[in-house]
Amino acid sequence: MFYNEFERQRAEPAESEDAQQKQQLEEGYRLYIYSQPYQEDSYSPQPPAPACSQGHRSSLILETLEGGSICLTCFSNLISNSKSPTIHVSYALSQLSRALSHAPFLQILRTLHTHLLVSPLVSALSYFDDEQIARQTINIVLDLCNSCDPPVCGEFVARIADRLSSGALEWSRRQVYSLHCLGLLLSSEMHNSFAHIKDVQALFSNLMEGLQLPSEEIQGEIFFVLYKLSILYYDTKDGNGTDILHALCPKLLYLALEALIKTQRDDVRMNCVAFLLVLAQRGFFGNVSANDVSSWSSDETFMHLTGHDGPSLNILFAEAVKGSLLSSDDQVQIGTLDLVFHYLSWEGSPSKQIQVLVEEHIGDYIFEVLRLSECKDPIVNSCLQVLDLLSKSEQAFRQKLPIGFSTLVKVLHYVAKVPFHPAQTHTLNLLLHCLSDFPGIISTSHIVEIGHLLTELLKIHADSGTAMLTETFNMACSVFVALLRSPSSHDNSNLVISIQEASKHAIIASLSSCRTDPSQLLHALSALTEAYAYSQENSSLNMKLSKSIVGICKTHILPWIITAVDEMDDEEIVLGVLETFHSILLRDSDNQAEEFAEVLVSSHWFNLSFGCLGLFPTEKMKLRVYLMLGSIVDVIFGIDSGQSIRDAAIFLPSDPTDLLFLLGQKSSHNPELVSCQSAILLILYAASFHDDRLADEKLVLASLEQYILVNGNNFLIGAADSKTMTQLLNLYALSRAFANTNYQIPYSPEAENILLKIMVEKEWDLLSGRIHSTSLKWLFQQEKIRNFLSYQILELCRTNNSNGTNMIIHKKDYQYMDVRAIAELVASEDNFGAEIVVCLMRQLAQEEGQEQDLILVLNLMADIINIFPAAADQLCYHGISNGMNNLYCHSRMSSPDLFVAMALLTLTILRFVQPETILDEEFWLPISMKAGS
Repeated sequence: MFYNEFERQRAEPAESEDAQQKQQLEEGYRLYIYSQPYQEDSYSPQPPAPACSQGHRSSLILETLEGGSICLTCFSNLISNSKSPTIHVSYALSQLSRALSHAPFLQILRTLHTHLLVSPLVSALSYFDDEQIARQTINIVLDLCNSCDPPVCGEFVARIADRLSSGALEWSRRQVYSLHCLGLLLSSEMHNSFAHIKDVQALFSNLMEGLQLPSEEIQGEIFFVLYKLSILYYDTKDGNGTDILHALCPKLLYLALEALIKTQRDDVRMNCVAFLLVLAQRGFFGNVSANDVSSWSSDETFMHLTGHDGPSLNILFAEAVKGSLLSSDDQVQIGTLDLVFHYLSWEGSPSKQIQVLVEEHIGDYIFEVLRLSECKDPIVNSCLQVLDLLSKSEQAFRQKLPIGFSTLVKVLHYVAKVPFHPAQTHTLNLLLHCLSDFPGIISTSHIVEIGHLLTELLKIHADSGTAMLTETFNMACSVFVALLRSPSSHDNSNLVISIQEASKHAIIASLSSCRTDPSQLLHALSALTEAYAYSQENSSLNMKLSKSIVGICKTHILPWIITAVDEMDDEEIVLGVLETFHSILLRDSDNQAEEFAEVLVSSHWFNLSFGCLGLFPTEKMKLRVYLMLGSIVDVIFGIDSGQSIRDAAIFLPSDPTDLLFLLGQKSSHNPELVSCQSAILLILYAASFHDDRLADEKLVLASLEQYILVNGNNFLIGAADSKTMTQLLNLYALSRAFANTNYQIPYSPEAENILLKIMVEKEWDLLSGRIHSTSLKWLFQQEKIRNFLSYQILELCRTNNSNGTNMIIHKKDYQYMDVRAIAELVASEDNFGAEIVVCLMRQLAQEEGQEQDLILVLNLMADIINIFPAAADQLCYHGISNGMNNLYCHSRMSSPDLFVAMALLTLTILRFVQPETILDEEFWLPISMKAGS
């Protein structure tokens, strides 16, 4: 040992000591330390120390800064002798440790004599069952490894490993210190220590045998060494040859799981779980069958450990992790959760493993860990990863999900506020399973709470644009849909604001990221569609909520699709938008559909639809476009008005040019072609009211003329219904009106004559269908049908009288042939409107029995002037004063009603007509006098 106290003990041994012990003391305990004051700064090399009392070479005697000296040979003999007094050994170690803290001493030792101490220090770890000595020895070993060259550390590892892998090793508590030291050395990243282990297989085998000792302390140290060794082993393994650890399984797995079940110490659990995690990551659990485990476990042992009658690795694993999951140490819990995760997520793992863990209530344990976690990130993340895997066992695990529902809502409170929180997706996925599988167990308060949290989550994403993973966003939308389908959400007024805001935020966020991630928009559209359906099914919420959702479509989605469709390369996105819009058109309980349809057609939706067909000429897109166009026509023109489009959807081509070609074919013996032509006319007719041109006007006019020429005879015999003929007339008149403004467009007089002839002979009712104002004006410019138009005006007067209304339609771009439409024509100079009305009045005045009709016409002219005062001048230009004078002078016109109508019209004309218009007319003075009388 060291000189002073231990030298005195050596010189005066007790009389009871035998000669052998006395000789050991004399030979082994001679290190000399001469204590004297010193200053480290003033230290200077001393002359070589004399040989020690045992006669060892002076080169092995190193001076200390205190002025003494240490004989390395005496030190080695002392600590490597198991019979040395522990107090001597401890003192010697403390003196060496103190000397090593001084650089000059360490420098000499590191340069000349480091390897001399390796074997004695390793022996000291095994020879003395003394914790203090072990701690001192390990500290010196680590100091030498950190201060000396790498070979020194490697030599320590090699010698300790040799002792532990020796076939003569007898496991006892003394090995705990060697194991601890080896674990620390293997943990050092400064040296390639693993390469110095000569027989790795023997070391693994011996360590496995040591696990059978009942000492938890030794087991904990063995697991740590196994953990470090296995990591280093696989880091250096080139993939070829036999896997040493695989050869030791399943016994090694069984012993580890058995130890994990029995232990109550968290340090043992931590080391055991760490080692098992390495094995799980390598697929060891998947490669070991139940028979392999049973060969190392008797039924009695297995039943004692697990409470089950038969051996099963899955059951053994489930029992083993339960205690660790309930540990008070967060790191133990996290490590155990990671172990379970890798145990279940190995690609070779059968679904039976998940099933067994669920049946063994591992999910309940994890929910409890999650409940008590106080939302600590590492625990929350690990718990939800495992629960997400367990949820794949749909029948077994999902029955347990309601137990943890409140806990999941609590976790959502936390993770929803943290952008990109890794647990968001798993939390939402588990909530989705709950909402989908058990919609009835969710309370109204939970529905409102989750709705609010989803709104906050989506708002953060919409405001930042990059605050959520795609998977998380899509899952949030799916939870939103499931939330709305839950019975607890029905007529829940507290949910309305959340639905409105969540829908808006989801759409805004998904539109901004659509180019890079189109899947988000699809999920957002699905949520929006469900929200609109919810608003229609809940009458108390209908108006406010549906108006908000339609507003989102009009304000955000429609402008986006109009500008983005030409650059779109994803058909599913376009289909998603069309399906969402279509779902709104199909539900019309509060007139939102009609308003939305008006917005669509005003935005040239027909043209946009065929643009989509041009980009994606697939059958799926074609059907969606035509079905939606049929619904738009239904909403605008009345229920089932678009049925012909739906009936012909599968036969219609995608290209508007092909549609026009199809329209020009003869269809007398082809019902499918008749159906297609009716649909084409309806599409062109509906589009025309907002000047939504699907093709060049020259092509449209030519196609319509061809249709008239080849099918004219069929029209004469009544082969086409009145709606079809009204549409044809409107389209032809509109095309001709456009051609009149562009003289380069030729037209067919023959087709014109046929159509006008059919119109007159079949007495088409212009009042029953909507007609474009431009088309109506063109008709009133055709002199050859003046009598027909006169009859239509008389029918309008009769209809107004029977209905008690003027039927004035204030639509923007299309209307019926009503009083306002006639008034506009009469006030204009470019048609025969005023002349036709005046002639009609004269004709009725000359015919017997037409007094009632005459009164109606007079009242019509008064209404016309009130609507458009300029009409008074036009009526005067076309001789109304002469007609009025004849009426006053006609002896048979004595009805009071007629006189009132004549007087009212006279006063109305005189009120609005320009003075210069009637200045030279001789009849107005007598007319006004008679009207005033």
